[in-house]
Amino acid sequence: MNEKYVQSGRKTQKLKTRDKILKSTQLLLNKNKDITLEEVAKNAEISRATIYRYYSSIDILTAEAILDLNTISPEELFEEVRNKELDKAILAIQEYYNQLTIDHEAGFRKYMSVVLNADQSDKMRGARRKKTMMMLLKKKAKKLKSEEIENLANLSTVLMGIEAFVVTKDVCGLNNEQSKELLNWGLLLILEKVLQEN
Repeated sequence: MNEKYVQSGRKTQKLKTRDKILKSTQLLLNKNKDITLEEVAKNAEISRATIYRYYSSIDILTAEAILDLNTISPEELFEEVRNKELDKAILAIQEYYNQLTIDHEAGFRKYMSVVLNADQSDKMRGARRKKTMMMLLKKKAKKLKSEEIENLANLSTVLMGIEAFVVTKDVCGLNNEQSKELLNWGLLLILEKVLQEN
């Protein structure tokens, strides 16, 4: 998805349009047929020009739509962890996204491959990990400065999800369980340092 486009202007409306596109795509995919961006636009009752602002190819859109079916929203995940202590909530978010990666690794790898092969680096997916982290930290990390919150959200995001697993598995040669343990250990070290200082 074209994040630069979504981040500019009327963000709420653009996110609603994005969700409408994804839902439309999921409905068409459930009919087990090949689809086009034009069919998705028609089904979502938006113009062809609008859909191209969000997705440059049907491959990118279908890959994201399939992954979207298997992922709860940042708001839902935040609700699940909001009553935990801050460090335990952050680790629970990491656990959710890392297990999601293991459960749907082939889909995530396919999506990354489609996006990278299409040279669409500005059209990455919806940044759920960072959004979830920011929601949690803004609510519970009152002693942290805004720059520290941003840095902790970014660094935590690096230690979860498909990109982290590509490195731990493909570069370091770890299996899924070893990858989870290493990423968890790294995040624990960071949390001990940041939360101890504050």
